[in-house]
Order: sequence, then structure tokens, then C-alpha cells
Amino acid sequence: MSGRWNRSRLLPDLLPILVVEGRVLLPGVSMVVHVKDPKGVKLVETKVWNEDSWNGKYLGIIPKTKDDKLHHCGTAAAVIQAVARPRPFPHYVLLVVGLCRFHVNEIKQELPFFIAAITQIDFTQDPLPKEVKALADTFREFATELIELLDVHNYSAIKLKHHLSSVSDERLPDLFTSMVKSSFEEKLELLDAVSLSDRFKLAHPLLQRQIETLKLLGKASNTTFDPLAKDQSPLTKRRMVGHRELADLDGQDDAEDDIMELEQRLKAASLPEHALKAAQKELKRLKALPSQFPEHAVCRNYLDTILDLPWSKSTTDQLSIAKARECLDSEHYGLDKLKKRVVEYLAVRQLKNDLKGPILCFVGAPGVGKTSVGRSIAKTLGRKFHRISLGGTCDQSDIRGHRRTYIGSMPGRIIQGLKAVGTNNPVFLLDEVDKLHISHQGDPAAALLEVLDPEQNHTFTDHYLGIPFDLSQVMFLATANTMATIPPALLDRMEVIEVPGYTEEEKVQIALKHLLPKQLEQHGLTTGQLQIPPETMLEIAAGYTREAGVRCLEREIASLCRTVAVKIAESKQLQTPGIIVPITITPDMLKDMMGERKYEHEVSERLNRPGVAVGLAWTANGGEIMFVEATRMSGRGKLVLTGQLGDVMKESAQIALNWLRSNASMYNIVCDQPGTTDVHIHFPAGAVGKDGPSAGATIVTVLASLFSGRCTRSDTAMTGEVTLRGLVLPVGGIKEKVLAAHRAGIKHVILPQKNQKDMAELPEGPKNALKFTWVSSLEEVLLNAFDGGLKPVCKL
Repeated sequence: MSGRWNRSRLLPDLLPILVVEGRVLLPGVSMVVHVKDPKGVKLVETKVWNEDSWNGKYLGIIPKTKDDKLHHCGTAAAVIQAVARPRPFPHYVLLVVGLCRFHVNEIKQELPFFIAAITQIDFTQDPLPKEVKALADTFREFATELIELLDVHNYSAIKLKHHLSSVSDERLPDLFTSMVKSSFEEKLELLDAVSLSDRFKLAHPLLQRQIETLKLLGKASNTTFDPLAKDQSPLTKRRMVGHRELADLDGQDDAEDDIMELEQRLKAASLPEHALKAAQKELKRLKALPSQFPEHAVCRNYLDTILDLPWSKSTTDQLSIAKARECLDSEHYGLDKLKKRVVEYLAVRQLKNDLKGPILCFVGAPGVGKTSVGRSIAKTLGRKFHRISLGGTCDQSDIRGHRRTYIGSMPGRIIQGLKAVGTNNPVFLLDEVDKLHISHQGDPAAALLEVLDPEQNHTFTDHYLGIPFDLSQVMFLATANTMATIPPALLDRMEVIEVPGYTEEEKVQIALKHLLPKQLEQHGLTTGQLQIPPETMLEIAAGYTREAGVRCLEREIASLCRTVAVKIAESKQLQTPGIIVPITITPDMLKDMMGERKYEHEVSERLNRPGVAVGLAWTANGGEIMFVEATRMSGRGKLVLTGQLGDVMKESAQIALNWLRSNASMYNIVCDQPGTTDVHIHFPAGAVGKDGPSAGATIVTVLASLFSGRCTRSDTAMTGEVTLRGLVLPVGGIKEKVLAAHRAGIKHVILPQKNQKDMAELPEGPKNALKFTWVSSLEEVLLNAFDGGLKPVCKL
């Protein structure tokens, strides 16, 4: 607002009110106000931040009394400047100038911000009565004396000295009361004084007290204060403090307000003893630092971090087992082992209140619901949820924070997550924990050892904080696609729960209960416009996806929704009556809407010649079937292996070939003659690295088919590690491999005898649909891998 305020102008009857705590704005004085409470923020956003709605309007500043009530008088103010600050939380900083006093008649509105009916109570008196003019002249003499006592280097004193003659008599009491050291009650008493003579009488003792204080300081020291001197005596420093007690004329110095606010927050916060000592020490250091120093901002940010942390704030767990089961079942299909573990935690939590949070690691293929089940667990327990993505993290400071000696230091992601959720017992999801990397900046997996150790994390020390924080009540959940890349020490600290892939029947149920309703909502459709029967959904899952999870299935459903949305939108624009809703998608319609089938059961076509067999492999994306091919040609007796194989798989191939050579006479087959024939074994998908011993049984079968000239069974797949004695040893990933065989249309699976214990984890669908043959030797493998069996003609 430009120009000088004329108190003869009347304020509007209704005025928006901004409440300030512990401070009083007087007319003619400027003040910086930090607006952080919800009502104040809403007021600024509505009345100040929108320039069009603010033009020509005023703001009422009312102090809050010590009994937490609004004072009956306030000051009308104009906003000179407004700044939005996002840290440490969104708030506004206003520079306001007091205009005149008003009395609050009635609070007309409390939400979303205060609006009061007011009456202006001070007006311009021209000319002043003689007795008031005498008081004004006396006050001006004392004001001049006060300015003379101030240091010549004080910019505010120089400015005030030059402009004192132009300050009107009416402004003198309010102006100098805001400058000198005065209490909240003294300023409040001056605000209530309507008569100008009363204001002079109240302000005069305050001015006289400040003058006497400065005179005593001047007598106690003969040294002249030099602001550039490096060695200041304690007395000179106290004198400097005495000068700084006078706020500058424009009210720009908000450092003291920040410190006052920090002190109030520190008193209100329930910090543990060690954190309280650290905060008090840092606050003492902050008071001694000028606001222009870079260390001032560092100290302020550190104190904000300590005060924002939820040292004693926690949520109450919902311990109803029945409700937990209902919540988990409504949001996730299957995952019985995982749900059982959550129910077990709730049961033990009912018996023991101070139970430490479990540390679970969900291992499974992408798209099986590892991340989403973490949100469901938090919802079930009634806790806050926070996800930390660790994929590609290569700096240990991301976990433990930076030391405050570094420029731009900040806490680690664990402490930042606690600040974000605001409670000390949230559910933390450490996503992609198997994709951490070591670099010159340290090993983040090693930094996680303290976080995920129940015996250590109650004193977790972030490098930025430098003081312990208790993480024992946090429930940590981790997700990974494979355990192979997780360091053993880190894996040892977590309870691993394997999340398997889904069968086609399970995918259909998940799609109908969860994916289809979600996509209908996202595309603006309803069940009255689009319907997908179970048989159509099964065709989509079998012919257009081949994965352990359901992400591709969800994308295909979204594609159908977009196609239907286009047809409905076109029919509305063209007003054609040809579209009949609901549109029911049948399996015959999929070819026109989604194109040709992406996946076919091609096992029989690829096994129509000798030298080919189907193996089962485990990958981070779930199980896969693998067509292993072999051929022979004239050469020098070399074994050629292609397909980007690891050392273990190469050794398995060599073992398989040597076993078959040594037992060729038993099966009456002619192997290659050493030095005259080369054998080439190829594993397709050469761009993908492969390793492990589980392909041994498949390689023996491929070579036996090649040398005997017989084709293997087209409905059979196998897995198992082999030895030179012809034994078949157990392997891992049986569940994923069996599900992959089931998805590919395999009917018969040959597995090691000692893997029968893994049958308990298989779903009933694949278990009933497949025939399992359990073997302990290669003779049994060859007997079941060929039509009619490859039987030995003699014994060695």
C-alpha cells in the first residue's frame, strides 16, 4: 500500500483476522509474520496470494493472550510483501505495516479462517489538545536523547535520527515502544490505550528505562564499540547486545522471532534426554551466530530436523485378527504364506505390547504384488506407510545421511521417511533391495545392516543427526526379485517369504476381482458398458501373456477398455444406435480387438526331430521353459556350447556328455568318435545369461535323443542336477518351474526324487493337471523322457 495512512479513513465492518502468538503489532510499525497454522495459511492463500481479490482490502492482526484466547483489540494492517516457503513445511512469510487500532465486536466466521465484525477506535486529532501536545514535546526530547546514545554505526539509529522530525506526534508512542525492550504485556497495554495521552503516559516510562540502561552501559565501559573489531570484551559484547535489542525501523529482523519459535517448539516437544541436550546445545550456538553467517542456516535446519522427528509420536495398532484377514483377502488373492505371517504378528502383538517390529523380505517375480501387499499390511495394522526405492542406490549416505561438515548435508532416507510420516512406528517398504550397488561412495547394503538388525536398530545413528534414534518399532518390509544378489550378511537379518507366480486360473480371479474394476474406473467405464466373462479372461491370460505376475495382463485389459471407450465415444458423437451396451467381450472377438495371439503351445512342433528336449529354468521373472537343442558334425571332437552360459552350466554339459559316452554300450547307441565329431549344444535366448546345475538332466536327454535318433516326448519337461555316477540331485525353484510348465501346456514333468517336499507349496490347479515322475538316477530319466522309454539293453 503506497502513501501515508490517513486515520480518518474508515475500515470495513468485516475484516479477515490473522492471529499471532507472543507478539503485538502497533500502528505505524512494520513486522514480519510467519504464517504456519492452517487457518492463517488458508487466509493468506485466499486473501493475499490472489492479488485480484486483495486489491484495496486490509488484514486484521490480533495477538493471542496467554490463556489462549483472542485479544479484544487488534491492529489493521497492509501486506507489503508475501513469500511462500516450502521448507521445512509449506508456510508463508508476510511483511505487514500496522495502520490503526480496532475493537473486535464479534467473530462472524471461524472456518476456514477468522472473520470479525470490528470498529475502528483511533482517529486523527488535528490540532492536538495543549496537554497532549506538551506530552508529545517531552516524549520527543527523550526520543532524541535515546537516539544520541545509540552507536553511530547503527544503521537504524542513523536513519531514525534523520527522519525523527518528520514523524508525527501520534506515531511516536507506538514507534518507540516497538523499538525499545518491552514485554508482551506492556505492548498489549499500549494497544488497548485509545487516548493518545494515555499512550504517551504508558510509553514514556519504557523510553526512560531504555535510556537509563544505555547510560549505565556507557559508564561501565570507556571503549567505543567497533563492529569490525575482532577482539571484543564481554562488556562491549553486552553493549552490542543492548543495541541489538532495538529492532530496526522496518521490522525486517526476524531471526529473533525464529529463535523464539524454536524455543517454544523445543518446550512443547517430548524429546528424549539425549536429543534434548543436543537440541539445547545447538540452540545456544544458534543464538550466538549472526543470521548472515552460513552456519546460521545449518544450525536452523538441524534444529528443524530434530524437532520434526516423531520421537514419541506413534499410532495405535489395530489388532483384530478377523478384520486383518478380511482386509488382506479383499485386496489380494492368494499369498497365503504372507497373510499367515501378518496374522501371526498380530496374535503375538496382542500378547506382548513391546514387541519389536519384524523385518520381512518378499522375494518373487515382478508383478506378483510385493509392493502393493506392503500398503495393505500398513492399512491392516492402522499404521502410516512409506516406500523407499533402493534400485540403483550406490551411496551409503542415502541410508545413513551426510555429516554436517559437508555443504548441502541432509539426513538419510530413513530419517527423512520418519519425518514424512510423522510417527515412530510406520511400515517402511525397502523396494528392490536386491539392486543395491557398491561404488567409491560406499556400500549401501552394509549401511542397511544396522537398520535391519533388531539388536542394533534401537540406537540407529544417522550421520546428520549424530544422536541415536529408536527404529525398533518400525516394521521393515523389503522386496527383491532374487536372493542371489543380496549380500549374505544382509539376507541373514531378514525373514525371507517367497511370493510365487500365479497360475492362469489365479490370474483370472485376480483380473475379475481387482484388475478389471480398477481399469474400468480409470477409463470412465462401468460394468453396464463393458463385461469380460471368465472364459475370455482365461484366453487373454493364456494367449496374450506369459509371465509370473499380472502386469502384462493388466495392460491387455486396459487395451480392451480403450477400444471399447473409443466405440462408445464415437457412437455418442455420431448418434448411431448400433452400439449395444453392455459390450460383452467373447473369446472370438479378441483377434479383432487385440490382434493375433502372442503365445502358442508350440512344444509339439519344436520336438518333432531328435536332439531337442524341454528343460525348466528359474529366473528372476519367474519360471521359464527352455528348449535345449543339440547337433553333431565332422570335426576334432570338441564340445561347443552357445547361449551365454555360465561356468556351472558348461561343467554340467561336460558331465552329461562324459556320462553318456561311458554308458553308450549299455543303451546300444553310437556316440561320436573322439577326434572325428564335434557336438554342439545350444540354449536359445542367447542374449540372456544362464547358469546353474539344474539343466544336467535335460542335456543328457538331448544328447541321448541325438545319438539314438529318437524324439523325446512332446508333453514332457524336466529339471535336475546330475553327477558322473548318474545320480539326479535336487534343485531349487520347483514351484516356479512347475508353474512355467503348466503355463506352456506341458502335461508331464520329471523332477528329482528329493524335491517331493516342494509339492506342498504347489497350487491345487497345476498339481492336479500335471503328471509328476520322481527320479533319482539318469536311467529313470531316460526311461520316462521317450515314448516307450529308452531302456538299457545290458548292464555294465
